Amino acid sequence: MAASVRTLALRALSDSTRNIQHVSRCRIKHLCCRAGITGRRGYSDSTEGRSTHFGFQTVPEEEKAEKVYKVFENVAKKYDVMNDAMSLGIHRLWKDTLLHTMNPQPGLRLLDTAGGTGDISFRFLEYTRSMYDRQQRLRAKSHQTPSWQDIADHYVSDKAGPPQSHAVVCDINKEMLKVGKQRAEKAGITTGLSWVVGDAEELPFDDDQFDIYTIAFGIRNVTHIEQALQEALRVLKPGGRFMCLEFSKVTNPLLTRLFTTDSIIVFINI
Repeated sequence: MAASVRTLALRALSDSTRNIQHVSRCRIKHLCCRAGITGRRGYSDSTEGRSTHFGFQTVPEEEKAEKVYKVFENVAKKYDVMNDAMSLGIHRLWKDTLLHTMNPQPGLRLLDTAGGTGDISFRFLEYTRSMYDRQQRLRAKSHQTPSWQDIADHYVSDKAGPPQSHAVVCDINKEMLKVGKQRAEKAGITTGLSWVVGDAEELPFDDDQFDIYTIAFGIRNVTHIEQALQEALRVLKPGGRFMCLEFSKVTNPLLTRLFTTDSIIVFINI
């Protein structure tokens, strides 16, 4: 049964790029302007009396952030296992697709917003390292009989070292970041990675700091999405890229049954 469900899910993967929203900094600015979002910092509009979604519930806006925090605080240690169980491991393929769509080059700075335990950042660092190694192999192959100038240039390049890519995992939940740090230590990832407690609606970074902003399966947990988009625009460098990976509606009846309220409660309480 599990195998057949996984097969159905894999078929759906061919359309997975529909779930990846990839837009430039200029496009975000355009969207913010159309939505009437100003360049101000913070969100001062009163939320009293307003409601928003929280899973399958409707809750007052002022309560959502606390509810989201408590859920992820409770599941932090089992979050990665829960992801595998709920998606039958397909979330890994979605995240791999995100990275291949991103195609980051060595030396870029990533802000992994709502990054939790670091899945996207780990992939980013591995991808940029692989890209650098590939570029070096291609360069060596193209210089089978190098000139003295090529040798000198190669020496200077090696001495300088590879461009340093850097990923910042930013999440509002300390417990999720704690688990992510432990994963990084076990994987031997010691450079190019930072962990920052921060709110997507009020990021603790200066303007124009990052080449790429990602938010994977996290934007649904933001109370004021328009404010998060404003912050993404602010911290991205001119020409930077915004990439959002998120669920869309499940149309297959069999897969729909897997993503019910009861299923989510069962996995949260593992």
